[in-house]
Amino acid sequence: MRVIEGRSSWRSRALSALLRLTSREPLLQDTDISALRRRYEDFEARHFPAEKWVAREWTNCNGVIAEWISVPESRPGRVVLYLHGGSFAFRFPNTYAMFAARLCRRFAARALIPDYRLAPEHPFPAAPDDCHAVYRWLLATGHDSRDLILVGDSAGGNLALVTLGRARQAGEPLPACAVLLSPAVDCTLTSPSMVDNEERDPVLHLRSLLVLRHHYVPSPHLHMHPEVSPIFADFTGYPPLFLQAGSSEMMRDEAIRTAQRANAAGVHVELELWPETPHVFQVASFLPESVQALDHIERFVLAHTGWKTTSSAQ
Repeated sequence: MRVIEGRSSWRSRALSALLRLTSREPLLQDTDISALRRRYEDFEARHFPAEKWVAREWTNCNGVIAEWISVPESRPGRVVLYLHGGSFAFRFPNTYAMFAARLCRRFAARALIPDYRLAPEHPFPAAPDDCHAVYRWLLATGHDSRDLILVGDSAGGNLALVTLGRARQAGEPLPACAVLLSPAVDCTLTSPSMVDNEERDPVLHLRSLLVLRHHYVPSPHLHMHPEVSPIFADFTGYPPLFLQAGSSEMMRDEAIRTAQRANAAGVHVELELWPETPHVFQVASFLPESVQALDHIERFVLAHTGWKTTSSAQ
């Protein structure tokens, strides 16, 4: 575990202040999630369009729609399977396309983003079923697992670990490595940082997480199921894992506990804690912390894939 020293940048502090003003209103049990999702997507489409240098193409993967992301530097054989976050209920297509494109430039790879089914219309196990189906499709269409990496943020980090567990159980070849950004891995919501950091976290709110948990997993009996809460899974045989989280966010201890579980199972794992950064700060390309974090992700991925690249993309 590495704790990144120093204070966060003024840009990160300003973003946290803005998010605190705009994102901290808790969800209610009767909130219309599907309507809220449409409002989020309409807002993103108007104000955060994807850049023209990013090529986007929809494809059908074993019945699951997914989007290929490529950039001029992309090499067809290299694939980043990107599992997006959004509390299993929301999607931000342009935001995640642009973040995946930044990864593609650094790795000279393509990215595939599954449009997995969302709660509450499609509760567990719809999302992990879809993500595993896309992973199997990649293998079936000739992609070498050694040139495949998994990246997931927040709920996507959960789905990345579940996909690894399902693939291992099925005897399928595993990807070269996986990157987990502030993974949400414990549906019991019992990590100490859920309480300790609730007032400091500019994005998440415990009341909202309880509402979203109910939509994804209506039955409390499933909260400790390893495909709902992969912190309780057996990590034996997993590929190398790289985790990043903010030291003041509510998901901090879920990243720490995941790293501890992986290490105890003999998995090569690295964890970084960043000071005073908001949840999944890596997607905000204007933050200096985001650029530095991607530098560290690039170092890890290239070391475990053997990929060579001369890209200096931010």
